[in-house]
Amino acid sequence: METFIELYTDGAASGNPGPGGFGVVLKFKQHRKEISGGFRLTTNNRMELLAAIVGLESVTSNDLPVKVYSDSKYVVDSINLKWVFGWRKTGFKNKANVDLWQRFLRIYDAQKHQFIWVKGHATNVENNRCDELAVAASKLPNLPKDEGYELIKKGGLLED
Repeated sequence: METFIELYTDGAASGNPGPGGFGVVLKFKQHRKEISGGFRLTTNNRMELLAAIVGLESVTSNDLPVKVYSDSKYVVDSINLKWVFGWRKTGFKNKANVDLWQRFLRIYDAQKHQFIWVKGHATNVENNRCDELAVAASKLPNLPKDEGYELIKKGGLLED
């Protein structure tokens, strides 16, 4: 029987853009860890991608494979259909979320990380939990800036 880490992820934004959050559930044998965070202004796709990044960055064992379950076609297809690798070759010209994709590529290991699409808001208990975490994080008071998003949207000037 193969031993692997399960990583469930989800992102949410109230409005797109709007306040957003991400949720992560990591599972290995009897161990479980939940992670979430939010930003005052961001997009759903950024939160979906950030959930995968934060989840992978939280894995403490480089020896075990990780199965990443996401309801984001944007994230799963970008990796499984190898779009992101083409984007990297073109310097991410005219692509969104460059800061996050570059961060993702620094930790991604094609030999150890498998991305699996799951239907959102359906019967997957862990995906639903990630959604709850993401939505709750997006509603917290005094959310920080998503600097990668706000910097781009303000033409390089971050405003309060």
